[in-house]
Amino acid sequence: MTQGRSIRLFLVDGTPTGLLTAEIMNWTGHVLTGPRSKLVELIQRPECARTGVYFLIGPDPQDSLRTQVYIGESDDVAQRLKQHNRTEDQGGKDFWERVCLVTSKDLNLTKAHAKYLESRLMSVARNIGQCTLINGTAHDYGNLPESDRADMEYFLEQIRIVLPALGFEFLREVTKPSQVSLANDTHSITVSQSPIFELSKKGSPIKARAQEIDGEFFVLKGSNASANWTSTPHCYQTLHTRLIEDSVFPLSENGLRVFVDDYAFKSPSAAAAVILGRAASGRTAWLMESTGQTYAAWQEQQVAALKPAQPALPPTD
Repeated sequence: MTQGRSIRLFLVDGTPTGLLTAEIMNWTGHVLTGPRSKLVELIQRPECARTGVYFLIGPDPQDSLRTQVYIGESDDVAQRLKQHNRTEDQGGKDFWERVCLVTSKDLNLTKAHAKYLESRLMSVARNIGQCTLINGTAHDYGNLPESDRADMEYFLEQIRIVLPALGFEFLREVTKPSQVSLANDTHSITVSQSPIFELSKKGSPIKARAQEIDGEFFVLKGSNASANWTSTPHCYQTLHTRLIEDSVFPLSENGLRVFVDDYAFKSPSAAAAVILGRAASGRTAWLMESTGQTYAAWQEQQVAALKPAQPALPPTD
C-alpha cells in the first residue's frame, strides 16, 4: 500500500478565495498561493523576501482546456512579482491570474538551489505536457554537489505532491496502463485498475479500448477514432481539435485516427466524444470487454458490493 501523507492548509484571511499556505510534515518547504487580486497582501508576507521558486498561472487564450505557466526563481520573490505585475509593454506579464511560490522554512534554500529547482521544474512540466510553458530555454544547473542535488530532488518530489492537492495539475504525472504491468512485475507501485472497456460505432470500423487507472480514464494505445468532428459544435470538439494538433492520434491509412500511446481523459464521456466525433454518454457507451456490461452498471456494482461501515463501539469502563 502507498503510504499516506498529511498536508496542512491554512487560510490566511479565513476565506477559500484568499491567500493559502500549505506544508507537509517533516518537509522544510513552505507553499504560499493566492489570486493576483491579492498580490498586495501576498508580497508583504515574510515568505516573499526569501529565496525560492514561483509559478505564474493563467488560462491559455488559444486553448480553453489548458493553462499557461511561467516558472521562475529569485532570492527576493516579492521584487520579481512586482516586475511581473507590470503591463507587457513595461516588461511584465498579463496572462497570469494566480501565483504560487515555494520557499524553505529553515532558510537553507540558496540561489544555486533555486536555479536548480527552476531548471528541473521546467523540464518536468515540459515532459508532462499538461500546460503551455511560456518560459524560454531552460538552463542546466547540474553543477551542484551530489548531496545538494539529492536534497533538491527530494524537495522537488514534495512540490509535485503539494501542487496537485492545491489544484495545480501541470506537474502531476499519471500512471499509464502500459506502466502498470511493468510496475506490477517489479512491485514498485500499487495502483487501482478497472477491467478493460470497449467502444465501437455502429456501421463503422471504429473500435477503442480503455481502462481506468487510479481514477484516470485511459484510452489505450492502438485505439481508433473518428477522423473529424461530425456533429454539432460541442465543448468536446475543442478537445478533439487539440488532440489532433498535439499528434495524439494521427490519421492512418484506413482513414481513421489511431492513438499512438495511452491517453488519459477526464471522464468516459470525454473519451467517447473524441473517439466518435460527436457528443456521447460515456457511462453507457463504454462496455466491459468480458461481459458487455456498461461502465455505469459496473460502477454501480462496485458501490453495491461495499459492506456498510460498522458503527464504532462505545468505550468500555
